[in-house]
Amino acid sequence: MIIVRTVAEMQGLSRRWRREGKRVGFVPTMGFLHDGHLSLVRLARDESDVSAVSIFVNPTQFGPSEDLAQYPRDFLRDEALCRGEGVDCVFYPAPEEMYASDFSTWVEEGVLSKPLCGQARPTHFRGVTTVVTKLFNAVLPDVAVFGRKDAQQALVIERMVRDLNVPVRIIVGDIIRESDGLAMSSRNKYLSVDERQRALSIRAGLLAASRLYDGGEKTAEVLRLAVLGSIEEQGGKVDYVELVSRAQLAALPQVSEPAVIAVAAFFGKTRLIDNCYLG
Repeated sequence: MIIVRTVAEMQGLSRRWRREGKRVGFVPTMGFLHDGHLSLVRLARDESDVSAVSIFVNPTQFGPSEDLAQYPRDFLRDEALCRGEGVDCVFYPAPEEMYASDFSTWVEEGVLSKPLCGQARPTHFRGVTTVVTKLFNAVLPDVAVFGRKDAQQALVIERMVRDLNVPVRIIVGDIIRESDGLAMSSRNKYLSVDERQRALSIRAGLLAASRLYDGGEKTAEVLRLAVLGSIEEQGGKVDYVELVSRAQLAALPQVSEPAVIAVAAFFGKTRLIDNCYLG
């Protein structure tokens, strides 16, 4: 496994792979890897001849009061996990390699990035789409894999790739959960034992809404309240619980097309997201 730290070296390696007729699979991450990330790595390896994983805590997707400095990092552990999964290359650039001191060019999607997390974190998706574009230009992948836990992010990236004619096929992998149902996240380590137990109410609420839907309930407010009530009963602070279309992330009064219930909630200072598909 090769560890690459500069854009020029990464581009050179990827171009060599392409000259050899190899398809490049890519998983962009912010490190502190868990089984959810590794499931994406396996998808990338299945769909390609060589695989690359980036580990880069992207400063431009964090707001001024968010947890950039505290975001968990453990490169040696990440390196060992990637090596164990047969990853061919880890791209591990420094912030100054990715962003010049006078950086001033942004990539911004203008519709799907606005609701849900975009309301609470108005600069977040601009940072995501910009860094993903830069990573695509560095790694030059044929296939890139993202996780469905960040459902809005995946949809935004798919729209960006479509709109800008980026020659990368996007694959979205399933949500991977802990044995008790909590969606895997690098931020789960912030939770106290009590907060983690109470955070299970997110998944419990989504399951309750799914059961209501399976029983014939289509009204968005009824389904929303099943999730909202579950979280609030356990002392969670809800950022949003919304039922939206999977195509446009537009609010739906009824489940009349493929939909997603998207959730963001705080337990203590930790913001967690989750979702479930309906229809």
